[in-house]
Amino acid sequence: MPTPLFDDLPPALQRVQTRPLFVLRLDVKPIVVVGETPGPFRRVGIVPSGAFAGDRLSGAVLDGSSDWQTVRSDGSTTLDVRLVLRTDDGVAILMSYRGIRHGPADVIRRLDKGEAVDPARYYFRINPLFEAPTGRYEWLNRVLAVGMGHRFPDGPVYSVFEVL
Repeated sequence: MPTPLFDDLPPALQRVQTRPLFVLRLDVKPIVVVGETPGPFRRVGIVPSGAFAGDRLSGAVLDGSSDWQTVRSDGSTTLDVRLVLRTDDGVAILMSYRGIRHGPADVIRRLDKGEAVDPARYYFRINPLFEAPTGRYEWLNRVLAVGMGHRFPDGPVYSVFEVL
């Protein structure tokens, strides 16, 4: 619902504009359940591989990446992910993101069992940042991105967008 304060903003501040960056698919080994810790309930997904493809960059996800998950008391899961990307032309780029996934309890149970679930039935969003070396991809160092995810039994897929 618009408010007078919102209506007075310049048009550039009234909408978020994005452009596609890439689609990212991660292969994840079976989740390692750490369980209850002195803090939250923890799980870790080891990422041995994956791929990303877009108009401006494409390549592979290198072995050694990981997805540290916190299952919160409200049933949502937060993500803390670190990936190493290698572009098709051989450039290594670091990608990190925080994210959150939540939805109706029955949908989350089905996801946790590896069942097929319509991505419109739950919320799964990430906010990637990049570290790229000087050169062709250094523009990524100045990009904030957002992504929408979907969980398959062997790992997630994300549509990642650059926020303009």
